[in-house]
Amino acid sequence: MLLIMKIKIAFSIFLIIFVLSSCKKEQMATVSTADITEITTTSAKCGGDISDDGNSFVTQRGICWNTSPNPTINNQYTSDGNGSGSYSSTLSGLVEGVTYYVRAYAINSMGTAYGEEKNFITGTTPPPPTNKPTVTTNAVSNISATSATCGGNVTSDGNSAVTAKGVCWSTSQNPTITNNKTNDGQGLGAFTSNITGLTTATSYYVRAYATNSNGTSYGEQRSFTPGAFIDSRDGNVYRTVEIGSQVWMAENLAYLPSVNMVADGSEDAAGSYYYVYGYDGTNVADAKATGDYATYGVLYNWTAAMDGEASSTTNPSGIQGVCPAGWHVPSDAEWTELTDYLGETVAGGKLKETGTTHWASPNTGATNETGFTALPGGNRFSSGGTFDGAVWSGYWWSATEPNATSAWARNMGHYYSNVDRDNYPKYFGFSVRCVKD
Repeated sequence: MLLIMKIKIAFSIFLIIFVLSSCKKEQMATVSTADITEITTTSAKCGGDISDDGNSFVTQRGICWNTSPNPTINNQYTSDGNGSGSYSSTLSGLVEGVTYYVRAYAINSMGTAYGEEKNFITGTTPPPPTNKPTVTTNAVSNISATSATCGGNVTSDGNSAVTAKGVCWSTSQNPTITNNKTNDGQGLGAFTSNITGLTTATSYYVRAYATNSNGTSYGEQRSFTPGAFIDSRDGNVYRTVEIGSQVWMAENLAYLPSVNMVADGSEDAAGSYYYVYGYDGTNVADAKATGDYATYGVLYNWTAAMDGEASSTTNPSGIQGVCPAGWHVPSDAEWTELTDYLGETVAGGKLKETGTTHWASPNTGATNETGFTALPGGNRFSSGGTFDGAVWSGYWWSATEPNATSAWARNMGHYYSNVDRDNYPKYFGFSVRCVKD
């Protein structure tokens, strides 16, 4: 009997405990907000920890955020699984440099619980480093007695606005904006500058410049010599240009003491012969009135080019030839000095006039960065007497002869960018470019 009573009492206690346990009240979950980490300009890491599910299974958890305090799941939020425990969340699509407020959340049958609020500011992208601008210098062109044209191209502003650009020049090397300068606008891009107030026959140095908040940078240096040389024999005026250590006429010689018909002169004929391309007569005034004379000057057989002077196989600096006083027909060595200075494969391009106003297309490689302005004056090419090659090529005599019947000359063509060297019969008619003594 006593045993039965003990069993009944124990069962009653178990029943009471079971009932009390079964009737435990459901509540909202308990959740805490993790620290915010890995903050960038547009994202961050956060998360939470559900330490108590409130006797109701957590069906959704994550974080919510807003630019105002006390964010809820009505704002931006993540969904990072279910159940109790810790979890990680990623905030994305944020705006750079903005303050955000964040809370963890947990949803069960009793509703949505939130953790403590935390806040952070998204990162900002550091501004790009600023430097001086990058600028290049154009070739000097349109050289006259007192003026010239140059310019440049600002290819990079160094991440700071270019407030001034132009060219500066001086009679000393490496000119700066403390010397003479132009002001040709602001910003990136190409520009053209007019250099004025120059002194004839004086060597000048010029560089493009560009200025921003970090200072002034300069392009490569160019040199030139403004000139308006007047040939006292006939009053012809010639532009001149300095290239390396040489000074050249920037135009073909146009001295014409007489003019021959195209058929005059042959392999056996002695004497000086003068031709004007396209003109077949003997009247000097009529020949000078032609467009070809104005553009290309005169074609000389080699004897005329040397003006009857004795030939030489060495540097003919003492032989004036057909050139005016103070100038002479360049030797083969002087032509080579010029092309070597410019670069053998590109010298023609640097010497030829640009475009196709006079040269046929394609005018390969032509930049005329030297200001030499080589033109395709053609030639009087055969003993039979015909003109040939205008717009296609130009030929220029040297004063050097490899033998009694031929002389060295230079040729430039529209379809290549080098300068060709060959020896030609002396009775051919070629142009002359004079070089200064």
